[in-house]
Amino acid sequence: MSSLEVAASPEEITALAGRVAGAANMLLADVLATVRDLVTIDGALSPQRLEREQAASHGLAWLATYVEAVRQLASYADRMSAEDRLGDTEKLLLRIGLGEYCAQILGGIPMSQGEIVRLDALGASDDAVHAFAAAARPAIAHGNTAAHRAALVASFPDAHSGVIGDPGLDETLDAIRSEMRKFCEAEVAPHAHAWHLANAYIPIEVIEKLSALGVFGLTLPENYGGLGLGKESMCVVSEELSRGYIGVGSLGTRSEIASELILAGGAQTQKDYWLPKIASGEILPTAVFTEPNTGSDLASLKTRATRDGDVYRVTGAKTWITHPVRADLMTMLVRTNPDQPGYRGLSILLAEKPRGTDDNPFPAEGMSGSEIEVLGYRGMKEFELSFDGFEVKAENLLGGSEGQGFKQLMQTFESARIQTAARAIGVAQAALDLGLRYANERIQFGKPLIAFPRVADKLAMMAAELVIVRQLTYHAARQKDQNKRCDLEAGMAKLLGARVAWAAADNALQIHGGNGFALEYPVSRLLCDARILNIFEGAAEIQAQVIARRLLEGGN
Repeated sequence: MSSLEVAASPEEITALAGRVAGAANMLLADVLATVRDLVTIDGALSPQRLEREQAASHGLAWLATYVEAVRQLASYADRMSAEDRLGDTEKLLLRIGLGEYCAQILGGIPMSQGEIVRLDALGASDDAVHAFAAAARPAIAHGNTAAHRAALVASFPDAHSGVIGDPGLDETLDAIRSEMRKFCEAEVAPHAHAWHLANAYIPIEVIEKLSALGVFGLTLPENYGGLGLGKESMCVVSEELSRGYIGVGSLGTRSEIASELILAGGAQTQKDYWLPKIASGEILPTAVFTEPNTGSDLASLKTRATRDGDVYRVTGAKTWITHPVRADLMTMLVRTNPDQPGYRGLSILLAEKPRGTDDNPFPAEGMSGSEIEVLGYRGMKEFELSFDGFEVKAENLLGGSEGQGFKQLMQTFESARIQTAARAIGVAQAALDLGLRYANERIQFGKPLIAFPRVADKLAMMAAELVIVRQLTYHAARQKDQNKRCDLEAGMAKLLGARVAWAAADNALQIHGGNGFALEYPVSRLLCDARILNIFEGAAEIQAQVIARRLLEGGN
């Protein structure tokens, strides 16, 4: 028996992961050079060629995401081994995940169900492919095997309430995870499916309890009433809350975005006034960016804000606005200078509004809205909003200078995408929880479903991919906490996390069989909730485009 079978030592696994990561870096460099030749003219990136070669450039983004995932698996293995925390379960998760992702790099990476990117289509050289294949061969041969999957599933607890495998967090973050988990088990999970089926708001009492836990000021500095914790804590909190219900996990997103905008781009008076109120939960904010005919094309934004004395008068339409009825503050992206084309004429207003009710959702003069009924991601409700002379105090122009809106918004994207990746992890974890529980409880042909290899294999891959995307997301958060640029890592975490959540929800529903298709089973909700993750905060195609541009322009 090879030393790389189930009983491989932590040192062997760490060394193998390191070798594979090194070879993957070389493969990526080779493909990057080839794709760069396709999309540049005289050394400059050509937008026309980038669009024409979209399959190659987006394929590059996915390959780079997989390579970063392999790097982070190697880093995780190294850290856990050094701390003597790499137990049998962690070793199996690493082996299965590393082997499977290496196999997909060589055989084809699924960008979606019907789009597979392969190395030959990316122009990878034979030498680079052969070098990677040689390094990856042991990981593939002794990685995602039937024996390893069976051993991993055999280690799963029958009644799952924790995280499978040690995620490698410190004691403080472990304690935060435990506290959030207990909160969800008591206040969220028993009610989430009823809220979803009724398309009901998350009760205000739950929001008040989240405030008391410090969720809305988690990463804000203490001098503004926050807890002063890092983005990694935000990941843990968002993950556990979304595991209970993605709507609850997403409540903090609105506060995070508003806080980031004001903290990074606001005047000191704006920081002093708004941030403590957001941190305490006294003010619930919402983001008002998207327009009906622009989507991700923010340069085409048309909503106007015209200065009239000491107010701006806003006219236009916004769509896909989450939780606007109960929000007290709208961070609103508007065009303050119609003569400035594209991004240059955009500004952000801190638009106050009275909190609405179901009977009178928008009591503010000059503002109206209509609900957009959605498949999932409920609990806060989505609206299309119309503004006709809606007044915003001129002093609430973010930062006090017009034309800074797009730049200010870009400063929030790293944190927003990291948090979205964490929410995706929470949904995927919930899918694993439900799939595992049902597979243990459902008896067919005289034995539980989990006894059938193809059911068990689905659960094993869910667990392995959760380790991968969790480590990728935590890495992005740690980069952010160290004040390092992490737009590339954050984008990759969001891109992969959304796909992993969808796969986990789909497989959990499949394990439920016909019952999964019944609305009464919570797994049906998870499928609906997971689907939005590939769309909001930048659709998967837009996210791949952003990653590709960053790589081709010199990202590493």
